Amino acid sequence: MRTLIFLAAALGLAGAQDPPRIVVDYPLDGSVFPPDMTAPAFQFRDTARSNTAWRVEIEFGDGSAGIRQDASVEWMKVGEIDYRATSETNELPKLSAKQAGARVWRPDRATWEIIKKRSVAQPATIRFVGFSSVEPGRAVSAGKVTIRTAREPVGAPVFFRDVPLMPAQLERGVIKPLPKPALPLVAWRLRYVSEEKSRLLVDNLPTCMNCHSFSRDGKTLGLDVDGPQNDKGLYALTPIRKETSIQTQDVIAWSTFRGKLGGKIRVGFMSQVSPDGSTVVTMVNGSEFDPGQPSGGPGTQPELPKDVQGNFYVANFKDYRFLQVFYPTRGILAWYNSRTKRLEPLPGADDPRYVHTNATWSPDGKYLVFARAEARDAYPTGSKLAAAANDPNETQIQYDLYRIPFNEGRGGRAEPIEGASRNGMSNSYPKISPDGKWIVFVQARNGLLMRPDSQLYIVPAAGGKARRMNCNTSLMNSWHSFSPNGRWLVFSSKSMSPYTQMFLTYIGEDGNDSPAILVENATAANRAVNIPEFVNIGPDEWLKIDAPATEFYRLSDIALESYGRGQYRESIEQWKQALALDPDDAAAVSNLGAALSAAGRVEEAQAQFSRALELDPENARAHTNFAIALARSGKHREATEHFERALKLRPGDAQARSAYGGMLVETGKLDEAIVHLRAALEINPDSTDALNNLGSALAKAGRHAESAALFRKALEIEPNSAELLYNLGRTLAATGDLDGGIRLLKQAQEAALRGNEEGLAKLIRQRLDEYQSRGGAAVR
Repeated sequence: MRTLIFLAAALGLAGAQDPPRIVVDYPLDGSVFPPDMTAPAFQFRDTARSNTAWRVEIEFGDGSAGIRQDASVEWMKVGEIDYRATSETNELPKLSAKQAGARVWRPDRATWEIIKKRSVAQPATIRFVGFSSVEPGRAVSAGKVTIRTAREPVGAPVFFRDVPLMPAQLERGVIKPLPKPALPLVAWRLRYVSEEKSRLLVDNLPTCMNCHSFSRDGKTLGLDVDGPQNDKGLYALTPIRKETSIQTQDVIAWSTFRGKLGGKIRVGFMSQVSPDGSTVVTMVNGSEFDPGQPSGGPGTQPELPKDVQGNFYVANFKDYRFLQVFYPTRGILAWYNSRTKRLEPLPGADDPRYVHTNATWSPDGKYLVFARAEARDAYPTGSKLAAAANDPNETQIQYDLYRIPFNEGRGGRAEPIEGASRNGMSNSYPKISPDGKWIVFVQARNGLLMRPDSQLYIVPAAGGKARRMNCNTSLMNSWHSFSPNGRWLVFSSKSMSPYTQMFLTYIGEDGNDSPAILVENATAANRAVNIPEFVNIGPDEWLKIDAPATEFYRLSDIALESYGRGQYRESIEQWKQALALDPDDAAAVSNLGAALSAAGRVEEAQAQFSRALELDPENARAHTNFAIALARSGKHREATEHFERALKLRPGDAQARSAYGGMLVETGKLDEAIVHLRAALEINPDSTDALNNLGSALAKAGRHAESAALFRKALEIEPNSAELLYNLGRTLAATGDLDGGIRLLKQAQEAALRGNEEGLAKLIRQRLDEYQSRGGAAVR
């Protein structure tokens, strides 16, 4: 390479008309680069196909000597591939037709440093000149771009989630775009723009960590953590150190809190840490503050229940380019304080007529900006599920931005922000500049951020005229974050690849911004940059994340799966392994008790339930589990106390009502049992336990026709249940249909033997012998 310093005027470049034959695709004219950024790859297309050599000429706006050098160029190519992240549901990245025809020039370090230093006060013009091998000395084509360097550096790294795009169409309403085997491929990285590539902080975790945020001083990290069986009700709040460790004691389970009406919280959504790191604002479902909501059974941590799913519109697609749509349709804002350990609704943002979400803090922590819309069902009756992002079949919702005082948790009146509300579009994901002057938000036709048509807008924080930002690219502009000094905004886009990349824009004092510049090599070319967020730390203040809490959740998942398969011995050992990591997790202690109880080790189970309630006296599930174990031991009075305590904590717990009703049937309190069992079926009409118990109660009351109808309905749900077949057979026999009863008891015996239910099989055999010996006599 030959480099020459030259005077532009002497070379006749000043005022010269360039042949319009070279098009510079990147960076765009007027782009602004940080002084601490590594050299970018300039991309240009030469329409003179015979050209084989190029020269780059750099002219500085102050009239000082420029630079001329032979350009070392190469064809544009796809970057590094992570073959672990390939699947049948995605494709390797490909160059577009424009990209395939582009050549790339990257200035060497010395040249780039000169360009940066001399393009601060005035812009620099980068001109590419093309030469043909036919006439080597004659310029055939030329094209140029003008760039500038900011005075202010980026000054801080970007923390982001590095994800594969390997979609699997999963359950409607569940925010889970990746199949479980792909979760260990998710990584978390830190990117300094002064370095050539990102730093890996952690990967190979068995669970997913999601939306993250930081205190203003960069000392506290908050992030959503998925617990066992995709539980979205966990949140980690942990100090940042060189080697940050997320322990189970750093994890908040929203389910340990009660709402203003006494109900348990199940899901926190898009939580944000306050500037001082002491408080977290999150969105919880409005119905989660209602104690009349359903709950799962003993020893289980259920998937998002229907009432929670009904508050989020979620659609997962096979198209890896936009593999998921999600947004809330009901919810209120709540705040958690790390000192008081309390979670409270925020007055003024807790009206169940609206959904309140996406809250962000002002730099001084005095107010919040959030997105609000009229609440609605996530999946209206008769609605069709969307087949792709922006499908008209999506549930339609448009958010407006509101501002509300925090007022130490007392809240206040929420006011719409002019320019970001009532504009016929959906306005979401607000971020406030560190100086408090500006709000940058996402605007789209429908839903939240990360939409194909999402665009970034900027508006004065006090409200006013919103302006579409210059940095917007052609496809999806989202997930933005301000640098600590407020001059740079990082965001994600799919304009250059379906595998999301991150970009920077410079924002001046007047709120005007520059065209987007790519942060190169953030991750492999077939992986996506997700949730980029600036963190206010120095070059080597954060080197690693260790997450022992996730091992606890992995073991919990395995134990729950074993329990669900009836492998109680294995489940017991797995819960013991999990509890070795966190001995004081009340839910895990209770679940160990459930496994012990199911295995017939009733006294040991009761000891675990007792300990779970010592750890968390308001754990409704532990009360229910304890009550069931006591009832099996014949301790009905003690069981009654725990059933009633569980139902006081959660009146809408269908499983607790069904189990309580079942015990009342056994003790002969049929009228009281029927009341509880009918209430359980109002909450969950498909509960086979409640159907079976109510059928048994009615059979004992002599109401056999009603009883048989309930058993038949339960068998539609569980056709191979030996217990249900047995109960229906006995009921038929009681009505005089002895042949029908015998036929069903034979089916029940076969089902019991298949399920290794030896005790039940023996009981059925005895009943069959009795029926057959009576030769057709009805048995009551």
